[in-house]
Amino acid sequence: MAQTNLPVLSAEGGLSRYLQEIRRFPMLEPDEEFMLAKRYKEHADPDAAQRLITSHLRLVAKIAMGYRGYGLPISEVISEGNVGLMHAVKRFEPDKGFRLATYAMWWIRAAIQEYVLRSWSLVKIGTTAAQKRLFFNLRKVKGQIAALEDGNLHPEQIKQIATTLSVSEADVVSMNQRLSGDASLNAPMRADEGASEWQDWLVDDTPDQETTLGNSEEFDERMQLLNSAMGNLNDREKAIFQARRLQESPATLEELAQEYNVSRERIRQIEVRAFEKVQEAVQSAARQREESRPNAMAH
Repeated sequence: MAQTNLPVLSAEGGLSRYLQEIRRFPMLEPDEEFMLAKRYKEHADPDAAQRLITSHLRLVAKIAMGYRGYGLPISEVISEGNVGLMHAVKRFEPDKGFRLATYAMWWIRAAIQEYVLRSWSLVKIGTTAAQKRLFFNLRKVKGQIAALEDGNLHPEQIKQIATTLSVSEADVVSMNQRLSGDASLNAPMRADEGASEWQDWLVDDTPDQETTLGNSEEFDERMQLLNSAMGNLNDREKAIFQARRLQESPATLEELAQEYNVSRERIRQIEVRAFEKVQEAVQSAARQREESRPNAMAH
């Protein structure tokens, strides 16, 4: 995909100006979106790609705001989300009948979460679905129980969070201590509403959006492996796997049990089986790629 000239979010311009700027791009009607997507897919029309991307910048910003509690510059979070949006536009299949926003949300969240996890020096963070769920949902659950301003959580709060997110109380305590270390970065610089946060003014030496996109092959390859591996799942396995493993706020066993009219244990069994299938397929495909690379170089 040709590089696009997107509005830039910087300390000088500020978040408010960026949000105001991206509102200039109109939302697309379904028919218009379909025609633009077909034009890009069939003719690689850069103007069509530009319009598809700019019309969804507000979606990226909305999703990115949910990740402001991790001590990272909001400009970079939005930039990573925009990279995910570009990948989504590149792979979008308009003939499948759903809207680009529905498809792009997964790519945007995946890109942002990959950036957050890559930026945090947390031992073993994200190695299990439970740890990733805790990492990305602790602040939200603390807000629901009015515990955001608390440093060390009270025992009853720890127990409630552990139950809500299906993790151990020890994991809640450990993760809360790690996340609290950067909480001050979200303090507003002034008392008035909408003021910039300290994190928005931090000097950031990471590559700009174009460089990030150019260096994203590894992430792109992992996403391709995952998407290909999910082709081994039937419709129910895929839906449950996505709901339990790939959502920012995973569905509970109880919710899915009611939806599919089966027991919680049956949902758990399907989730485990689906995960094993995906894991096996990803590992097999990765091995094949690694084995083929030396042969390709030899030729």
